[in-house]
Amino acid sequence: MNILVRAPNWIGDQVMAYPFFHFLRKRYPRDRIVSVCVPWVQDLQFRNLIDDVVVVRPPLEHERSLWSRLGALERVGKELKNKGPWGLGITLPNSFGTAWTLWRAGVEARRGYALEGRGILLNDARPWRESESATFQRHRAQAYVDLLSEGDSPAPEVRGFWGTPPDNDLDPWIRGELERFPAEEAWPDVMALEPPSEPYWVLAPGATAESRRWSEDQFAALARRVGAETGWPGVIVGGPKEAPIAARLTARLQGDRQAKLKDWTARGPVTSLHRLFSQARFTVTNESGLAHVASLCGSSVQIVCGAADPRRTKPIGPGRVQVTVNAVDCWPCEKNHCSQPEGRYLQCLKGIHERDVWDEISKGLVRA
Repeated sequence: MNILVRAPNWIGDQVMAYPFFHFLRKRYPRDRIVSVCVPWVQDLQFRNLIDDVVVVRPPLEHERSLWSRLGALERVGKELKNKGPWGLGITLPNSFGTAWTLWRAGVEARRGYALEGRGILLNDARPWRESESATFQRHRAQAYVDLLSEGDSPAPEVRGFWGTPPDNDLDPWIRGELERFPAEEAWPDVMALEPPSEPYWVLAPGATAESRRWSEDQFAALARRVGAETGWPGVIVGGPKEAPIAARLTARLQGDRQAKLKDWTARGPVTSLHRLFSQARFTVTNESGLAHVASLCGSSVQIVCGAADPRRTKPIGPGRVQVTVNAVDCWPCEKNHCSQPEGRYLQCLKGIHERDVWDEISKGLVRA
């Protein structure tokens, strides 16, 4: 059977889909599995678990009209139909367009959640259910894995491992099976960056949304604190958009004898960082895609969490994860832009200080 999977559109979501792809391959060991994705997560497709990747181009800014978007979906559907036939298709994103793509590709069994009014396009539409308990929310990785179940019952091989209460460490790896993420097998075409020979820590200060970005002042203060306490340099990572942040942070600390930061931004795809993460003493991030990559690659990760809800999106992986939050009354709103008035603007982030983050790191993450 040919199986088509519409992969997530964001780095963090793609990483959280790793268990889904693992169990999909386990369930269909001899079938052909093809992942469909957007360009910016192409490098993150798990080549050890799939047979092929089809990259689809999203509409450009001048193509954002309804007819332009529909035309783009039709082109993708036609391309995929020519690569079929497809016995099973599963869409992990919850958008209308991804369900339309499966339908137009001629997929026989089209599976996904019945959201965004797309249930009519999915002949195996699953209801989206959340717990009634305010302190127990389904993790996104669990939601992906649940799409492997038959009917409405949870997939038996993963029942009970994902939807854990927020006060407990999320344990996504089935004991004895996934103690280490095989980065070299999953991303065989990447040229991994060679880590520094001396002890170091990693800093990933970027995030797409303002409600998830800790201030540069606090990151600089944390770098000074880490340098004073350990003497270890920090390696700043990220893409081209994070390069200006790295330049400002390194300029701030230039000449500081204790705090040392090295700018390694924009040196390659995110997958090229897997050795850097796996050998770091720890990694500090915002709630961003790199937090998920770092944890999957085995790094201990300290997250400075703004508007995000870690009950749903706490990174999974062999690496230990700690989350620093300032639980104000409007947290977690999960919005990209803060809607509070000036006196309360971004209070969830502004209430987190470098000393608090370092206290958590020193108690739980630092590797001797």
